Amino acid sequence: MSSESPRRPALQNTSSCETHFWSPAPGSIDLGTHNLHVWRATLDLSRPALDSLWQILSSDERARSDRFHFQRDRDRFVSARGCLRIILARYLAIDPSAIRFTYGPYGKPFVANRVAATRGLTFNLAHSACLALYAFARECEIGIDLEQIRADLAGDDIAERFFSAAEVTRLRSLPPIQQTHAFFNCWTRKEAFIKARGTGLSQPLDQFDVTLGPGEPAVLLETKWDQSEAARWSLQSIDLSSDFAAALAYEGRDRQISYWQFDEKTILNDSSAIEI
Repeated sequence: MSSESPRRPALQNTSSCETHFWSPAPGSIDLGTHNLHVWRATLDLSRPALDSLWQILSSDERARSDRFHFQRDRDRFVSARGCLRIILARYLAIDPSAIRFTYGPYGKPFVANRVAATRGLTFNLAHSACLALYAFARECEIGIDLEQIRADLAGDDIAERFFSAAEVTRLRSLPPIQQTHAFFNCWTRKEAFIKARGTGLSQPLDQFDVTLGPGEPAVLLETKWDQSEAARWSLQSIDLSSDFAAALAYEGRDRQISYWQFDEKTILNDSSAIEI
């Protein structure tokens, strides 16, 4: 779930945020045109780290944080936006506070600074509970989605409203113990795809099919408005803990994906560089 397109209420954190280990980012990373980078960040940070991130936010972002009722939600918003700025600054070689954002008609974020267009950099982000994911590419539309898995949000009424008939049939064919995870597999893959296309929910979710069964590779099976569209895109599930589901969608095929951990030390002492 991305804060950029507030279609649904943010999911609350009800479980531990420990997840599988991701590699620390090396000092120099090459983001080539055949690469994708996915970063994971924990949003529950120390007060010194939050204070550092607050300093680099825009006045608009600070105003948005103030609209949250609970302190935890304000802090997580500051974490998510501040970490995004620091990572983007490393790709673009500019000061994090100098980054300016613009948004597509359905809420997809873009970097407005000219250097981003010059370098062909695209990105997307999502956060849920205490985790955030960020995806970066060059010359490639990209979308990412993340959801905390909660059985109370995986009801048949939601599946029937948003999923295709084939997906609902597939979901109901699974053993009950697998259906909740399969629901969130389907949801995150669909959201990642519409975020990559920048269409939001103007693109009906029941007009395309994805795989959803636990253990099945993430695949865009069919796009009903254009039978050739599905072949233009790739889906990738993202391995987190059993408490979360996540997916990545991107144009084309055969991109090498690297997974990096963004930690608090990077916030307090960011001295490494990314080559692009």
